[in-house]
Amino acid sequence: MMDFLWNLASFVVALGILVTVHEYGHFWVARKNGVKVERFSVGFGRAIWRKIGKDGTEYVLAMIPLGGYVKMLDERTDDVQPEDKNKTFNSKTVYQRIAIV
Repeated sequence: MMDFLWNLASFVVALGILVTVHEYGHFWVARKNGVKVERFSVGFGRAIWRKIGKDGTEYVLAMIPLGGYVKMLDERTDDVQPEDKNKTFNSKTVYQRIAIV
């Protein structure tokens, strides 16, 4: 039984690291292309830790570490201030969007 718990814990930690690195790739490319990132989340469900960064991005660690996401500013789903229109995902070129996604 103890072996199973250690294996499960190891799997969860390894998956969490993999998800973090993967999502950070989306985050990094989006920021390099001038897209405003609203939220960087590792895990799904209720947040167990959150922090608002100097850049206004909300960093979240959630309860279920089976995935994650990067929420970017997008005119199709958000009300965008005129000064932020050039920071939206959908305002970027096709090649920039391909690189981000």
